[in-house]
Amino acid sequence: MTGYGKGMVAGEDFSVSVDLKTVNNRFLDIHLRVGSELAAFEPSIKKRITSRLSRGRVDVNVNIERVSQIGYEINRPLIAGYVTALRQLQKEFDLAGELDINVLARIPGAIQPGRNGIDDRMITALEQALDQALNELEKMREQEGEALKQELRERVRKIEALVPVIEASAAGLADAYRVRLQKRIGELLNRGGQTIEIDPVRLAQEVAYLADRSDVSEEMVRLRSHLSQFQEALDAPGEAGKMLDFLLQELNREANTTLSKSTDLVIKEAGLAIKAEVEKLREQVQNVE
Repeated sequence: MTGYGKGMVAGEDFSVSVDLKTVNNRFLDIHLRVGSELAAFEPSIKKRITSRLSRGRVDVNVNIERVSQIGYEINRPLIAGYVTALRQLQKEFDLAGELDINVLARIPGAIQPGRNGIDDRMITALEQALDQALNELEKMREQEGEALKQELRERVRKIEALVPVIEASAAGLADAYRVRLQKRIGELLNRGGQTIEIDPVRLAQEVAYLADRSDVSEEMVRLRSHLSQFQEALDAPGEAGKMLDFLLQELNREANTTLSKSTDLVIKEAGLAIKAEVEKLREQVQNVE
């Protein structure tokens, strides 16, 4: 689910701010934007976020501002190796020119904040700011989750309303098959100029066979059960996303079986309508944790 959270903690000579933004994603995908001085703390930041969130793309922006002067360190081995390589290049290819301090300063990692630039106070402040941002984010996502739950319930009710339509049409299939067979046999006999009495027992057997082959009562029982479980999963505490995903797969399976069994127009239309609602549910369930 989408959401936004911000946290800020200030110390005597620094302040830490954390911005969190989430958008829909089936899995948890964390993207951090932190300075090089915080690179070593990225795993702990991700771990803290993972303990609170389970789905969504999460964009994290961490910023530390200092009031006092920041000390920097020179990466001497890196610069020495770079200078040696340049002089060797100059010698081998007989190149003119002098080393420029601006070139050396632009080497990634040549000048870095001092190792004591991040202390325990800042780490504690960072954790507090991150928790603040997560709290604000979760509050916003909970509000969106309530609205999403209502939409999911409405779509489930639409599917539930289609089940009796299918059952009513399926109940009259046997009589419809009997009338259709009698009509078809009569047309064939009249075309050949023959007068043959139709065996009612044989006709009943054929009707029973066709009715059994197109019987969708079991599919409707399972569909009702899955819809009930879906409603229960929405109200259950904890994560429900994976369970809802599974139930939607089963609902789609029952709709497909129903469509393959029946040639009745009403049942076909109802089955397609169920599949359409299931697809809309599936899109929204990707946002549920």
